[in-house]
This record gives sequence, C-alpha cells and structure tokens, in this order.
Amino acid sequence: MNPTQVTTTGDSEIAAPTRITPALAGATAVAALGGLLFGFDTAVISGCQDQLKQLLSLSSGEQGFMTASALIGAAAGSLAAAKPGDLFGRRDCLKWTAAFYLLCAIGCAFATDLWMIVAARILGGLAVGASSVLGPMYLAEIAPAAWRGRLVACFQMNIVLGVLVAYFSNYFIGKLGLGDHEWRWKLGVQAFPALLFLITLFFIPRSPRWLLMKGLREEAADTLTRFGASETDRQIASIERSLASSQSSRGAPPLFTRQLRKPVLLAIAIALFNQLGGINALWYYADTIFAMAGFNKDASALQAVGLGTANIFATILGMAIIDKVGRKALLIWGTVGCGIALAGVAWIFTTGARPELLAWLFGLFVVCHAFGQGAVIWVFISEIFPTPVRSKGQTLGSFTHWFMAMLVSWSFPMVARDIGEPFAGLPFGIFAAMMILQLAIVGIFFPETKQIALEDIDERLRESH
Repeated sequence: MNPTQVTTTGDSEIAAPTRITPALAGATAVAALGGLLFGFDTAVISGCQDQLKQLLSLSSGEQGFMTASALIGAAAGSLAAAKPGDLFGRRDCLKWTAAFYLLCAIGCAFATDLWMIVAARILGGLAVGASSVLGPMYLAEIAPAAWRGRLVACFQMNIVLGVLVAYFSNYFIGKLGLGDHEWRWKLGVQAFPALLFLITLFFIPRSPRWLLMKGLREEAADTLTRFGASETDRQIASIERSLASSQSSRGAPPLFTRQLRKPVLLAIAIALFNQLGGINALWYYADTIFAMAGFNKDASALQAVGLGTANIFATILGMAIIDKVGRKALLIWGTVGCGIALAGVAWIFTTGARPELLAWLFGLFVVCHAFGQGAVIWVFISEIFPTPVRSKGQTLGSFTHWFMAMLVSWSFPMVARDIGEPFAGLPFGIFAAMMILQLAIVGIFFPETKQIALEDIDERLRESH
C-alpha cells in the first residue's frame, strides 16, 4: 500500500498519495501535451509574420486578422467544448482537439493563399480553445487536493514549453535556406506532436469525477485506485455529495446565478487581466517588436528564443511553489513585476533611449507573468467552480481569455510604431496601467484556494460571499 497524507478540508478529509502513481503521471503527461500544442500554435506564427506580410502583400489590418484568426477559433472552441465535454467526457473530446491540431498543421503547410491560412488557423484555434477548457478540467478532476496546483500547472508548463519549441523550430528552420517555402515548414511541423497527442489519448482513463456524473461508479473507483487514492469509497462519497447538492431536477444548474456570482466574476477578472498585460501581443509579434527596436532577423529570432527559455524556467518556479506560497501571492508579486517591466518598455519606445535594456525588460515581464498569472490562471479557474458547472465555468474563463487575446492581437499591429516614433509606447503604457488595476482587484477580492479539496472550495466561496 502506498503511504498517504491527509489533506484537511473543512468537513471532509481526502486521503492523497504522497507520491504520484505511474497511472496518474501518465494521464497528466498526456493531457498536458495539449498544452504544448496550445503553446506551439500560439507562438509559431511569430516567425512567419514578416515573410507572409511580404509574400501576400498584407496590410496591417490583414496581418492582424491573419494572426487573430486562430484566436477567433479559440474563442469559439472554448464556448463549444463544455457541453461535449460533459456528454462524452473530457478525455474523448480531447481526441477531437488533437485531430484539429493535425488538420491545422497540414492545412497551413499546403495553403495557397491568405484565406486558406486563415481557415486552417481557425481550425487550430478551435483546438486551442477546446483544449484550454478540457485539459485543465481533466487534470483538476484527476488530481488529489495536495497535488492539484502542480498537476494542473503542468498544462501551463507545456504551454510555455510549446512556445519555446516553436521559437527554436522557427530559428532552426529559418537557417535552412528554404526561401519562399520557409513559412510552410514552420507552420506544418506541428503535425508531428499533434499526431503523438492523438495516439496517446487512447491510453489514459476517463476522469473519475465525470464517471460519477454519469453514474459509472465502478469504473470511477477503479480509476481512483489506479491514481493512488487509499480511501476510495470515502472519496467517491464526498464527490457524490458535491454532485447531489449542486444538481436540480432540470439537470446541471445554470452558471449565472446569485450563488455563483463570485466565482463567475473571479474567472472573468483573471482571464481579462491575463491578456490585458499584453503577453500574447509579445508572443505573436516577438520578431516584429524586436525588429521595430532595430534588431535584425536572426537577432530577433534569438531574442524570442531567450524569452521562451526565461518563460519556461519561471513557469517551473511557479509550479514548484504554487501549492506552498498560494495562488494569490503569486498573482500579486507577478503583477508588480509585470507592471514595472511594461512601464520601462513604454518609456524606451516613447523616448528611444536605452534600447539595449529592452530585452532585459521583456525578460522581466515574461518571468513575472510566467510565475504569476501564467502559473495561476488555469489552476484557479479549474478549481473555483462546483463539479456540475465546472465545464461552464472553465468555458467562461477560457472564452474571456481568448476573446481578449483576439482583440489585443488584432489591434496591436495597427497601433504599434517603431521605437522613438510618436505614440510608440502607447500599447505598452496601456498594458502597464492594466497591471496597476489588476493589483488592486486581486488584493481586495481574490481568495486563496491552495490545498483545499474541490468539494470544499465552493462552500468557502459561498460563505465569503
């Protein structure tokens, strides 16, 4: 028998393994692989921006739309994923997202015009939006309370790993001298991890909490045992009580009720500010931003690789301490650092002074975002809603995130200016101001949810409300 620890969570105490079982580790790794494709799809377009703009004679608006097309798909995918996730299961719906990632890569590689690229990227965006709902939800539902923050953060870890892989891929493919076909290889190489994701999803179990929603008690008990739960009957009883207390005669309860007002507002707030800090503007336009600051093509690509590397180490730090330091503390300190860095970037772009500091300030911004908002967002959203409405809550947070990402990425090339030009620092100044507002809202309204069982978080939020 595996040694266990007991996590105290109010009225219930759920035994959690002191080590991760092979089955739990495998399921976590496979589900989090969707995050790698998420990150890769997000960042890979950065290395194709200038070439596609030149080859296709794109205006700033068309360039922004091409970039935002994936986010239009992501917003739609985040809305569409919840109901199938409840009906058919989180794991089985992730298989469809893997297939969409694969079709996106193939479509981009063989595209003949802007609209074929847009169509393929919308398809990939659907996969990104759906996986941002289903992946964290699946991980939250298979993880013991004491490990939940770190296991769900594996999804975010794979996002930043995917960003880094995309930047490395862009850099090395750019060195091959492929000419006008370079962008096809950069966008098409995603087919290989997409195929791996699709295959491995056939070898992990379904979420035990979803199984109990469907009345499959025996399969749920077997899955919990494989994942290391030592008091399976007690944990099943706790989950069933949570399900029963939240269900009505008409089925799953609505999301927008007075009882759920606080988690709804928290999910919207954390998703809004995650994008209002400008992180996706940096990922989508990294090469372009450094080019505006005077860096050449190879130097811009290397700067992007450096930021991706900083991103992954900072995410590891956030994952290591999220269940000890807590979600709220990471958000606060990360927001402070992001605000300082963005204010510095705005000053450099406005005045044209000290451009050599730009890479360092963007590095500070990436590091603070990664161990703060980046490490917390998907963990926090996945745990603040009761099980019967968790998919709806995850959908709300994910849709808000992607809708704001779409607006930021679409508008950025239309307002961005070369360093030293009038209003060149405007977008970064707005991002810095949003960090000040986020600091106040997090400090006043956000609760701490570390090491609290999912079945007890709802009760605590209702008490505080």
